[in-house]
Amino acid sequence: MKTKGKFGTIAGLIVIFIASLSVFTVDQTQQAIVIQLGKPLAGTYGPGLHFKIPLIQQVVQFERRILVYDATPTEILTKDKKNLVVDNYTKWYIADPLRFYTTVKNEDGAQSRLDDIVYAQLRVELGQHDLSDIVSSTRDIIMTKVAQKAAERAKDYGIHVVDVRIKRADLPEQNEKHVFGRMKAERERQAKQYRSEGEEESKKITAKADMERTIVLAKAYKESEQLKGEGDAVAVKIYAAAYQKDLGFYEFIRSLEAYKKALKEDTKLVINADSEFFKFMN
Repeated sequence: MKTKGKFGTIAGLIVIFIASLSVFTVDQTQQAIVIQLGKPLAGTYGPGLHFKIPLIQQVVQFERRILVYDATPTEILTKDKKNLVVDNYTKWYIADPLRFYTTVKNEDGAQSRLDDIVYAQLRVELGQHDLSDIVSSTRDIIMTKVAQKAAERAKDYGIHVVDVRIKRADLPEQNEKHVFGRMKAERERQAKQYRSEGEEESKKITAKADMERTIVLAKAYKESEQLKGEGDAVAVKIYAAAYQKDLGFYEFIRSLEAYKKALKEDTKLVINADSEFFKFMN
């Protein structure tokens, strides 16, 4: 009886062991395929509990989540013949595990294939645009096209490309100094142009101000001379009116003014005493 009990226990353990080899589970983040004698069987296993034939069948599991492949920076030639070092990354996931296994085997193989696919599309698309457009206005459009074309090619490997983006786009180190030199020269040219335009505008403003000043001074001088002439005319009329009242007094005043101008200090005159000039001195 004891011997039969031992055999029963051993048999039960063997059954449990074989049963454990026949069951496998797939996590929610995984998906699996079954390999039988080195050949993959049709069908994909999702999350849950599943069965297989022990020792004959093996289970290979793959990620269901979106993966990110960060590519090595690569040098690409643009439409305007500028070398551009592009650092990009790709979001992707395994859409068909069976095809994925038969074509690229694992994630390392998939990333190697994606590297070729994405680089080829980047080279084609960036080669159709100038450097200035790539780094400014058309980058989103370019990357959308790259992602679409890369997704079409990646289908053959059971891969779905979600998105392709450029993290950074730089000029090669040997070209940076040349480009910066050109940028500096261009900025200096623009600065000289702005200074020249400023000086020209300054001269125009100064010339206009000088002309206006001359016109204002001319008008003021004209008005002052007119006022002065009018004042002199009024004065002459007043003097004439006053002197006409007493011609003798007028003659006397005019003679005194002549004496004042003619007989200055240390002045000598040789003249007859009965001269008309000195009639008021007698």
